[in-house]
Amino acid sequence: MLPPLGPEQPALSRLMDRLRLAGVLSVVGAVTLVGIPLQWISLKLGLDARRHIPRLYHRALLRLIGVRVHVRGAPAVDRPLLILANHASWLDIPVVGSLTPLFFVAKSEVSGWPLIGLLAKFQRTVFVDRQRRHATGAVNREIADRLADGDPVVLFAEGTSSDGNRVLPFRTALVGAAREAFAAGAEVVVQPLAVSYVRLQGLPMGRSHRPVAAWFGDMELAPHLMDVLRHGAIDVEVTFGTPVRLDAAHDRKSVTRESEATVRRLCACALAGRSQDEDRPDPLPDAGTSGIKRS
Repeated sequence: MLPPLGPEQPALSRLMDRLRLAGVLSVVGAVTLVGIPLQWISLKLGLDARRHIPRLYHRALLRLIGVRVHVRGAPAVDRPLLILANHASWLDIPVVGSLTPLFFVAKSEVSGWPLIGLLAKFQRTVFVDRQRRHATGAVNREIADRLADGDPVVLFAEGTSSDGNRVLPFRTALVGAAREAFAAGAEVVVQPLAVSYVRLQGLPMGRSHRPVAAWFGDMELAPHLMDVLRHGAIDVEVTFGTPVRLDAAHDRKSVTRESEATVRRLCACALAGRSQDEDRPDPLPDAGTSGIKRS
């Protein structure tokens, strides 16, 4: 049976939790102290290692905290690539970041959060200030520059985290970065990505236990991290949808709606334990102003 949620832990159990958390954080701190200088040097010198060091760091972090990632499909090989993903937890950052060299787009508040802000900066995240509406164009141009350089961009398109049992509506504003890239003469591929936390200690997680992985609302980080460590192994399914090549006149709203529908379907399949029959990434279909056309 899965561990119950809610009852008070015995004093000895709480002590063991704290000792385990301290041990894990000590190792994470040691790995971070090694990784940050290496990443700083790589960024300053423009070394290719700047793309791979965060991925190795995230993989080490997941192993330490007991999260197992199961991947279905693969990121498109075509570039530039804009990945639209759902968002349920701070765990999404190391989970997605462990897959391939990439970077994220996040709200500016994230940069100041403990641990999460560090992970985001380590991944070369582009931060968005939602209070400055006129800043969206500058952010889009920065994303477009990264796309043109060949780095996949991950956008948590809901704009906030959910409870892990549902997918919130995707926002369209930052998908306009693809249009900016077209202005520079680049093609853009958009690919949906579904992140679903499905098992706890090897058993189906269920709605009531999903908050062990999901981090949303007013949850505090330290107690949530303690729960992740206390409950043991978490399995997460990451599923790449069919990528879509966009033409210069694409409609960002149509693209966003289609990606949202795909992520909803993939998450529903994963949470229900059903198999999925996604098309292979190649060949890529095209999308025009009338929406997305699939072959």
